[in-house]
Amino acid sequence: MSDIKKEAYVEVDKNLIVETVFPDTEDVKFHNVRNEPFELYNLYGEQDEIYRRLPKAVAEATSAGVNKLAKETAGVRVRFSTDSGYILIKTKMPVIARNSHMTLLMSGGFDLYEDTPTGSRFVKAFMPPYKMEDGYEQIIRFGSRKMRYFTINFPLHSVVSEFYVGLQEDSVIGAGKPYKNKKPIIIYGSSIVHGTGASRPGLAYSNIISRKIDMDVVNLGFSGNAKAELPIMNYLASLEMSLFVYDYDHNAPNPEYLAETHKRGFDIIRAAHPDIPIILITRPNVATNPSKAEERKKIIIDTYRAALDAGDRHVYYIDGESFFLGMEGESDFVIDGVHPNDVGYYLMAEGIGNTILQAIERKGGSLE
Repeated sequence: MSDIKKEAYVEVDKNLIVETVFPDTEDVKFHNVRNEPFELYNLYGEQDEIYRRLPKAVAEATSAGVNKLAKETAGVRVRFSTDSGYILIKTKMPVIARNSHMTLLMSGGFDLYEDTPTGSRFVKAFMPPYKMEDGYEQIIRFGSRKMRYFTINFPLHSVVSEFYVGLQEDSVIGAGKPYKNKKPIIIYGSSIVHGTGASRPGLAYSNIISRKIDMDVVNLGFSGNAKAELPIMNYLASLEMSLFVYDYDHNAPNPEYLAETHKRGFDIIRAAHPDIPIILITRPNVATNPSKAEERKKIIIDTYRAALDAGDRHVYYIDGESFFLGMEGESDFVIDGVHPNDVGYYLMAEGIGNTILQAIERKGGSLE
């Protein structure tokens, strides 16, 4: 077998070729998305040498894991409008995550959506070259020029230090399509919130929900490190938000720890935001430590019942197993028994998104 030449896949299927040279873009002008009129979302704290999802002091006080993962750009997106006939991105990434159960497009790529009056539609992915080391350039062409609104989703598991959008030099550039609410929805949780297992950034369930309900949804998922520590919960309570999704279960090391921290975290958020809807979610599968699954679920139900008993009328409970329960091939919705695949994330977004819409209706049609 050693004398058989292994052909590169791109020699067989030309659709797998990733462009690295763009000779038809002599008229390009690059724009730093940190500047107006570009609008960045899901970023908090110091945006200095890298883009950050948490202030450094909060991340460091929470844990070493959160300090590392807060530098990854899960849920970060930039919105703008332009009549350019193409979008050429240029990015610098000092850390690019590679793992057996990650696509490179998810961990280190970007994807593009057009925001229309009837919803956001996927256009194409800015496909990263397989052997990239510290960033890349990539282009998406439209074939015509007209004013369009766009969202670009950032990588889920890499660190981004610089990001530029290249447009035709004579193009018009404006702000992105406004969201329905000024205050964001904030989701806190584990790698499942982070988006691990999605094939590309736009398919993390926070991003799917954002498109579904046309609202700013903040992804504060920290893979393996969402443990409701006091520094992170007190920080979350200080933020402006219209609704809080508390998807905290998976990373608690045992039921005893979950019992100690789950209601405490809920109470911290509720004290700071007495009237916003809060959604409590249990894990969407029981593959990890199944013998303790029911005990863990009961702890979260206890938080929910205690809130109801205290007169809370804006608390909601979702049994995570309900996302896949009763569907044919239930185990086909995860990639490794734990992390959802794209279909799994879509089903989660449907279930959580519908509960959000229910909460909006109960609040009179608006979360403001």
